[in-house]
Amino acid sequence: MEPFLGSLLHKSMDSGGADAVNAVLPLLKLLSIAVIGSLIAHPKFQFVPKETFRILSKLVFVLFLPCLILNHLVSSISLKNFILWWFIPVNVVVSTALGAVLGYSVTLICRPPPQFFRFTIIMTAFGNTGYIPLAVVSSVCHNNTNNPFGSECYDKGVAYVSFSQWIHVILVYTLVYHMMEPPLEYYEIVEGGEEEEEVIVHEIEELEEEEPVDNGLSRPLLVEAEWPGLEDKETEHCKKPFIARLFNSIPVISQTNIPDFDSMEDGTPPSPKSIKCIAEPKVVKKIRIVAEHTPIRQILQPPVFASLFGILIGIIPGLKSFAVGSDAPLGFITDSLDIVAQATVPSVMLVLGGMLTEGPNESKLGIRTTVGIVTARLLVLPLIGIGVIYLADKWNFLVQGDELYRFVIFLQYTTPSAILLAAIASLRGYAASEASALLFWQHVFALFSLALYLIIYFNLLLVYA
Repeated sequence: MEPFLGSLLHKSMDSGGADAVNAVLPLLKLLSIAVIGSLIAHPKFQFVPKETFRILSKLVFVLFLPCLILNHLVSSISLKNFILWWFIPVNVVVSTALGAVLGYSVTLICRPPPQFFRFTIIMTAFGNTGYIPLAVVSSVCHNNTNNPFGSECYDKGVAYVSFSQWIHVILVYTLVYHMMEPPLEYYEIVEGGEEEEEVIVHEIEELEEEEPVDNGLSRPLLVEAEWPGLEDKETEHCKKPFIARLFNSIPVISQTNIPDFDSMEDGTPPSPKSIKCIAEPKVVKKIRIVAEHTPIRQILQPPVFASLFGILIGIIPGLKSFAVGSDAPLGFITDSLDIVAQATVPSVMLVLGGMLTEGPNESKLGIRTTVGIVTARLLVLPLIGIGVIYLADKWNFLVQGDELYRFVIFLQYTTPSAILLAAIASLRGYAASEASALLFWQHVFALFSLALYLIIYFNLLLVYA
């Protein structure tokens, strides 16, 4: 294979025109479905009520998407492929780290309001590695006889995208969950008798509008697009600057659920359960407390469980032959899963169209910072991704001769921020309105940035295919 960037010097005008068509047509297909969703969900027409879209998003989350992931991972993955595909999840971490550095640069240039410093970094770093890449791959591979990646495009493409899901969800439910806690400087602790009461100062009140009574329709559709049942996930400390107070030795309010990490110093006799042969270092104790209050159990959501289960079945030859193939005893089950899975992409795009119909919420992030995040995420990060893929290809980290593999890795740098971030923001009570508004604008402009970079990708990847 010729050098990765060397293809830029040799591509012809004819191939460039064909690549432009191949890049734009898949997006037009997806846009058409999203427009239909917008029309039937628009308040002016109200062909379909908002609650129907909520139910549809839940079906995608708990049924359609897991069936899609499970079916295609089982049929495509093997022990050999599991080893060959190692760079796909690693690239999620690499793209997130580079996005975080880029987000920090945005904070230095655009100077967002102080309370949105961490928010700016998060929204720049964490892209959508699930629904959007699946929709793009499905649209590109829709015609198995006339697509740029061959007859196995759809099965392999979905398997590649699904293989990256688990690492992204782990990062969101651990790192992002704690980074999205409300800023400590907008809280103050006031002593009141024997107990300490928390008073929220006026700045934080500006960040959190008083929520109306939840009647099932007050929460934006965007919030539940990737996390149905969000209202059941709230805990005592999810809307408080817990970690900042913990590591700054500020006493917490509830002493029933969180141990007082200073009790070892003030002479208070420890409980029998806390007696250990070796004293636990203070830092280790604080880290343990953070781990105990991390929603680890939420990681095993249906799509992630389907990914892990599909990988397990796929890498064990005996199980795979039992479930996949025309002569497989359980082949009828995989066939039925495939029928259900075909509803995933159209349902996702309909929900996305309904989500965009709600429009952007009010945001205190500022136009300059909003433009900075959108530009960094949709225009600058994909350019960095091209350099990463070039180096990875040069160092033989990628599967040789598999252009679809490179295409899926490219998509991890080009998508807008993950919709799940809006759900986390709502859960933590931090910048929820700003997240909703920013995701709206990102998805609008992603139509143009994706078209631009798909043309570039197709020129880079397929000129010698």
